[in-house]
Amino acid sequence: MKLKRFLLRYYPPGIILEYEQGGVIKTKSIDLLDLSPNTNIDQVVEEIAQKEPLITSTKAEQVKKLVARLQEKIGQKEDHQFYLFKVLRAHILPLTNVAFNKSGSSFITGSYDRTCKVWDTSSGEEIHTLDGHRNVVYAISFNNPYGDKIVTGSFDKTCRIWSSESGKCYHVYKGHTAEIVCVSFNPQSTVIATGSMDSTCRLWDVEKGTELATLSGHTGEIISLSFSSTGTELITASFDHTVSLWDVRQNKRIHTLIGHKAEISSAQFNWDCSLIATGSMDGTCKLWDRASGRCTATLKAHSDEILDVGFDCTGQRVLTASADNTGCCYSALTNQQISKFFGHEGEISKITFNPQGTLVMTASADKTSRLWDPETGECKQVLEGHTDEIFSCAFNYEGNTIITGSKDNTCRVWR
Repeated sequence: MKLKRFLLRYYPPGIILEYEQGGVIKTKSIDLLDLSPNTNIDQVVEEIAQKEPLITSTKAEQVKKLVARLQEKIGQKEDHQFYLFKVLRAHILPLTNVAFNKSGSSFITGSYDRTCKVWDTSSGEEIHTLDGHRNVVYAISFNNPYGDKIVTGSFDKTCRIWSSESGKCYHVYKGHTAEIVCVSFNPQSTVIATGSMDSTCRLWDVEKGTELATLSGHTGEIISLSFSSTGTELITASFDHTVSLWDVRQNKRIHTLIGHKAEISSAQFNWDCSLIATGSMDGTCKLWDRASGRCTATLKAHSDEILDVGFDCTGQRVLTASADNTGCCYSALTNQQISKFFGHEGEISKITFNPQGTLVMTASADKTSRLWDPETGECKQVLEGHTDEIFSCAFNYEGNTIITGSKDNTCRVWR
């Protein structure tokens, strides 16, 4: 094995090693999830060198400089105000979802008007209209980190894959017998997963356009799905009150997470995939140990349905958004509540950390999106101007641009 070069990953903090083995270029990552501005760099480098044979004594100084750069990035305080940059009258009917590519240079919007549109973030210009579905385009995603492909899932029961550069449709995937409501690429961008109201999840080959497997076992609609960061596992969340964990190499179910008393609304892995968070209409969020499938905590701070859950980039904090108009931040290590977000006058349908983990953003039926301090629960800014419910919001990878999508048919870009 010969080390070729180092690459830095800021969110979550880590160093990626690019090396050659048997004439083939490969990568492996060293995750530094516990790195803080106060961490002893020499100690970190010593621990890395002990575990990683590619880091020889001659490379130690270089690794030290990389860890210092990561530490500096973590220590930066993000305290600027966002201002309205563009209002995009995006579609002739309400939007369904919005999503950035990794760099944030472009984003996509799905709509009830049966199209998905690709936009240039800096100019606000429409790049492509992805036209071909015969019903609502509900679920959309880029194949990040690459960003050269887009997947769209529709109420017409089909899924399509497109070139983000040319707008060309590569494949139409047919097989589901009901609406497709969630889609995702695996991290390698070789497989697409689609979840449907027909209670199945299907896996599709990105290059060949063929079906790889049908994952059956749920008795209710699949409403949410998510790949692990390695791409070897997948979770599906269902209206049957359960979440299934699948091995996508063998297309077998590993665990069924049973314990919620109502429909699941959202399910997410944390970064190292040691934990799964699930939100339910029963008003609770549960944390599960991925290895055993056991519930490790039930978080009960809400008085109404939980509509969204999410982890920060290191997987050490978890967020919940509820129909009771509040959001919550918890420690995923101690399961203790860190803060609660009060101020919205309508249900909160989306909640997310910025990549740095220093801000929380919420989207609400009260027509506003808000930014919060996750440690204190203080509202830092109210993003106002939409004239109907905001159902979707996202940060770009740098955390300096926001998009909000509303039922008022517009999308707003904030910087």
